[in-house]
Amino acid sequence: MDIGTILAWLIMGLIAGFLAKYVVPGEGPGGIVGDIIIGLIGAFIGGWIFNAFGHTGATGLNVWSIVVAFIGAVVLLFILRAITGRRSPTI
Repeated sequence: MDIGTILAWLIMGLIAGFLAKYVVPGEGPGGIVGDIIIGLIGAFIGGWIFNAFGHTGATGLNVWSIVVAFIGAVVLLFILRAITGRRSPTI
């Protein structure tokens, strides 16, 4: 993998994670790094979902890949919200 490919994946992850954080209610993971991680994992989840339905997943830094990563990131955030739930502060 060359540096351009890595940079493209990081940018796509940042965009997808940032957008997903504002669509899914609740507090998102911390900052830019959290957005990138959610977006990158979302790209893999979105790719898996789209491949299951016979479509291509994330293919690079383009609009289709950002849509795939965004949908995967939204699914990931909903799963994280379901697992962690709303915790009340302990006293």
